[in-house]
Amino acid sequence: MEMTSGVEIDDDSDTTNKGSMWILDQKLDQSMDEEAGRLRNMYREKKFSAVLLLRLAFQSLGVVYGDLGTSPLYVFYNTFPRGIKDPEDVVGALSLIIYSLTLVPLLKYVFIVCKANDNGQGGTFALYSLLCRHAKIKTIPNQHRTDEDLTTYSRSTFHEKSFAAKTKRWLERHASRKNALLIIVLIGTCMMIGDGILTPAISVLSAAGGIKVNNPHMNNGVVVVVAVVILVGLFSLQHYGTDKVGWLFAPIVLLWFLLIGGIGIFNVWKYDIRVLKAFSPLYIYHYLSRGGKDNWTSLGGIMLSITGTEALFADLAHFPVSAIQIAFTLVVFPCLLAAYCGQAAYLINHRDHVSDAFYRSIPESIYWPVFIVATAAAIVASQATISATFSIIKQALALGCFPRVKVVHTSKKFLGQIYVPDINWILMILCIAVTAGFENKRQIGNAYGTAVVLVMLVTTLLMVLIMILVWRCHWILVLLFTGLSLVVECAYFFAMLFKVNQGGWVPLVIAAAFLIIMYIWHYGTVKRYEFEMHSKVSMAWILGLGPSLGLVRVPGIGLVYTELASGVPHIFSHFITNLPAIHSVVVFVCVKYLPVYTVPEEERFLVKRIGPKNFHIFRCVARYGYKDLHKKDDDFEKKLFDNLFLFVRLEAMMEGCSDSDEYSIYGQQTQQSREALLNNNGNTTSSNMDLSITSVDSIVPVKSPIHANNTVRSSGQVSSQTESAELEFLNSCRDAGVVHIMGNTVVMARRGSRFYKKIAIDYVYAFLRKMCRENSVIFNVPHESLLNVGQVFFV
Repeated sequence: MEMTSGVEIDDDSDTTNKGSMWILDQKLDQSMDEEAGRLRNMYREKKFSAVLLLRLAFQSLGVVYGDLGTSPLYVFYNTFPRGIKDPEDVVGALSLIIYSLTLVPLLKYVFIVCKANDNGQGGTFALYSLLCRHAKIKTIPNQHRTDEDLTTYSRSTFHEKSFAAKTKRWLERHASRKNALLIIVLIGTCMMIGDGILTPAISVLSAAGGIKVNNPHMNNGVVVVVAVVILVGLFSLQHYGTDKVGWLFAPIVLLWFLLIGGIGIFNVWKYDIRVLKAFSPLYIYHYLSRGGKDNWTSLGGIMLSITGTEALFADLAHFPVSAIQIAFTLVVFPCLLAAYCGQAAYLINHRDHVSDAFYRSIPESIYWPVFIVATAAAIVASQATISATFSIIKQALALGCFPRVKVVHTSKKFLGQIYVPDINWILMILCIAVTAGFENKRQIGNAYGTAVVLVMLVTTLLMVLIMILVWRCHWILVLLFTGLSLVVECAYFFAMLFKVNQGGWVPLVIAAAFLIIMYIWHYGTVKRYEFEMHSKVSMAWILGLGPSLGLVRVPGIGLVYTELASGVPHIFSHFITNLPAIHSVVVFVCVKYLPVYTVPEEERFLVKRIGPKNFHIFRCVARYGYKDLHKKDDDFEKKLFDNLFLFVRLEAMMEGCSDSDEYSIYGQQTQQSREALLNNNGNTTSSNMDLSITSVDSIVPVKSPIHANNTVRSSGQVSSQTESAELEFLNSCRDAGVVHIMGNTVVMARRGSRFYKKIAIDYVYAFLRKMCRENSVIFNVPHESLLNVGQVFFV
């Protein structure tokens, strides 16, 4: 069944008309105040034993460092695409690689940026979520103060006159600044998606190139075909997840690091130990001042030595920061330095082998074993980047910045292991197109470097805000961090500008396409929320209809889905004005995502009553974090009703308790009282559920304290009878049937809108809405229980 209505809203219209009706509405439909005690759970690393920490450091190699570890396959070729003219250039390039690895991955990311995690979660959206909790910069204003009571909602406070407070007010003052920050975050996210396309392409193509080294007459097309076959196999197996083969990743990557480190030390000893003078930064100055434009543009190739650093931060979730730091300082960093020094020593004596520097420098006796390990390491590196891309898409989807796509949970042990089928096939097609289209590592390397340096710049800008708002660092430290980061990254960025026409345009085009999709979708989502806010119905009007709402109340429960956490949605008024009947019990269900990584199961639902008891109208807010999956809530409807029944029992207990008893229910909920309550209604809720209730919005006459004391003795018996009757009524309505009422909103541009707005809304957004998954599918709503209420509104 479907009904439609048309509403036009103005972007600049006043959302609040604070007259007497507004005040009455506030009294009748109060906000969702969670009365549970506030818990603070600021993320602090757990104390691990030394043995366990080393074990976690070992496991982190396979998940975090695969991408960074495969960089030696292609760095020197992309640094000297036209060959090596002077042996001193090799030493200068090596010096740049050494200090790039020291400044960016080691100092900036491993020891600074990784500390800016969101309860252990890393990535661009994790930083943005952390900022959203410290300043009101979220563009969809659906947060409420009760959300701050979550155990995972950690944030710090600061003095009103501090620099952090001034920065916070500056960000919150204008909507344009919030939008600008969101666009910056989306650019970083889109570049990470481009990274997910380019990493498999360059890693697998570079590894597969080893088959041609001993067969120089082999056609390059054979290498491309081998790489494409590996890529098709890699993407085709994604739906199985990495849970079953993940235990292999760490040994493969550790073996890879030990091999390249050992080969590097051997080559330094065999060919030219004088290459170690590159540890002096003077050779960087000599290299850049001597070579002119060619040496300056070679920074684009040297930058590839630190690719994978941004994936390091994005894949942070499953390991403590200390394990990441141990793995990098003890294994990754020394082995990479040894590998690059060994290749440089080899190239000083074999300048004509720069196109295959890595494979040429391998001792012949172990060539094929190293080739096999290199191919396996490239696959592991690609897998880590693909998984990171899936996680980023999931985070963007949760924050309303990506069309609703199917998300599959591939592991029962690890929440973060997911698979997004639509994105997987898009990545595969684009990855194969890049591999087959360019056919060589140089152009793909240029594209790869452009994507990585832009992600790093976005991370730097977000880190500046994190240091000010979250860490409250002194402005000198902020300036020092910003200056050093921008000097290094801007140097690489300007070097990459010279290579835009040599492949560097690829990530820009990919990112631009995803950015347009994500921003238009977010714009449409914001306008839909504003439509709900503008057109919500007055609670006084609902109450004026009386307990029957002026309709026939038929047996059953109607779940009305809305994006509002307060107020009556427009679809409900449209529904009751077009149909002469409504269900005996109505529950307004709001599913919203918060800027936290997860919402604990026992804190997910908030329930309250709207209006007097005989109206039988409730509101339920289900809260999720950006890492939470609806796949975990197949019994969403059952949990909703469990919490509804629990609320009714608690409400009755509160009405029949003395002041001291009421305090124990609200503030210090004891295990004994909870178990006693649940035992009385054991079929309605699980024993591990926390009790979160809200204030009761019933219209009752104000009593004097004396009168209240005289009536409290008999109130317990009356409330018990009322509670039993209401629970019996709710159960009978549930047995009669549950109907899910959802809004089917069509967004259209207003007449007179500019042509680009009409294209964005009437074509792009409409197409995305048509292609994406319906809410009924995401919430696992049975088709026979679904009722769509159509709405059309203009923006």
